[in-house]
Amino acid sequence: MNYEFSNESVVIGMYRPYCKQSCYFNKNLNDMIYQIPKLFPNKNLENLAICVNGVGSQKDFSALITNVIPDLNFIQAGQCFPLYSYEKQSELGSLFATTNTEQYTKKENIPDSILKEYQQKYQDKTITKEDIFYYIYGVLHSPEYKQRFASDLKKMLPRIPFTADFWIFSKAGRELAYWHINYEIIEPYELEEFKKELFLNDEDYRVEKMVFGKNKNGTDKTIIIYNSKLTLSQIPLETYEYIVNGKSALEWIMERYKFTRDKESGITNNPNNWSSNPRYILDLVKRIVRVSIETVKIVNSLPPLNERE
Repeated sequence: MNYEFSNESVVIGMYRPYCKQSCYFNKNLNDMIYQIPKLFPNKNLENLAICVNGVGSQKDFSALITNVIPDLNFIQAGQCFPLYSYEKQSELGSLFATTNTEQYTKKENIPDSILKEYQQKYQDKTITKEDIFYYIYGVLHSPEYKQRFASDLKKMLPRIPFTADFWIFSKAGRELAYWHINYEIIEPYELEEFKKELFLNDEDYRVEKMVFGKNKNGTDKTIIIYNSKLTLSQIPLETYEYIVNGKSALEWIMERYKFTRDKESGITNNPNNWSSNPRYILDLVKRIVRVSIETVKIVNSLPPLNERE
């Protein structure tokens, strides 16, 4: 069977935590597309999805929000809970369809009944569906929640309790989402750059494989040897307290942003080609340090759940 290449099928996806890749997303060539076309039907329609470990995941529970198509193992055996879903009007029947069959109808995935329940539970009519969405994201980051319900989270999807204070968790979830979504544009954390040469050109920022530094005790995680000409140091150790999908966010960057070549096909994966900015990967390391520190700060500030009846 022959298929014609479609530019519309080339999209940005999130392959692993904080590691985007271009992908060809098309039902004719992708093995399984699940319900993703209802979450991210095209490049012009925005959405947010909270991704969590699915049943059978071998990694400790974690949650991470995304605004692009996630890979199945973005979070291992991932399940996605989107803020919205989209349906083509042409698939809704003649009663609802318009003359433009490519128009989409946006559906709020938090039903009115849930909104009413939260407003009644907390006696607060100002609570919105978006507030509830971020509340869930905040609760899913609670160390107490993940520890107390660790066994259940390996066997079933999360259940969200009514905590004593709705707004603390909702505002924390909104802040976490800000850092986790905008990780490519936030201000980089100030790390010390040691350069073997006074001036570096664009080629000098290319990365082959980042590794940790060494000291008398072995590995030194306050240092990353970026390449033969550049070393980053003074990385705060609390950076590595932010664990997502089985390892620290910074170690995901080190693992995924390296040059590889497939032995059989000879096809290369060169992370330096991802951006026209030669400092993209270097600044990404610094940005993920900031994301990690801010995440740890927010998570550590969360109060006990103190569930309501």
